[in-house]
Amino acid sequence: MIEQLNGAILASHSATATLESWCADHRIAVPARITANLDRGTNTPATPADRLALQVSPNEPVGYRHVRLACGGHVLSEADNWYVPSRLTPEMNRQLENTDIPFGKVVESLRAVRQTLAVDRLWSPLPENWDRRARRNVESSGPTSRLPIPAYLFRHRAILFDASRRPIAKVVETYTSETLNYPR
Repeated sequence: MIEQLNGAILASHSATATLESWCADHRIAVPARITANLDRGTNTPATPADRLALQVSPNEPVGYRHVRLACGGHVLSEADNWYVPSRLTPEMNRQLENTDIPFGKVVESLRAVRQTLAVDRLWSPLPENWDRRARRNVESSGPTSRLPIPAYLFRHRAILFDASRRPIAKVVETYTSETLNYPR
């Protein structure tokens, strides 16, 4: 299921839309609506590398949001988002500063597309080198118990571009085990 979600996000133009579909398909919450719980107490300035990726000068303002994307009471991901306010409409900037609307929904009219920079697997249910272990070790391991799943599963780093291929945002999204918390 982790790889299925990871692949769906990688193949999508919008992580928000993918999470909303995942939430609906797996009945995580009804209605399946993604909200961005904004952490107003956090402000992480853009680094020189962020500015380079966003193709902005050292003096151009870069906005920042730290959000927890939730469906119902389930936080599905935590995201850091550096964005270029001058490349968005005034209404988009107002929504980003004052509402729980996810970035992907706010900029939807820009026909934004994602370019993944990196994917970090933070946990795997299989032990390292599981495929190279002797079969007898696997068979003699005894009864299986419930597998403890950590809070964070994988992380994506991506750049979002508008329809004219101008970078509008850099995102770092960390997906949680709550993505697996659905009725069996």
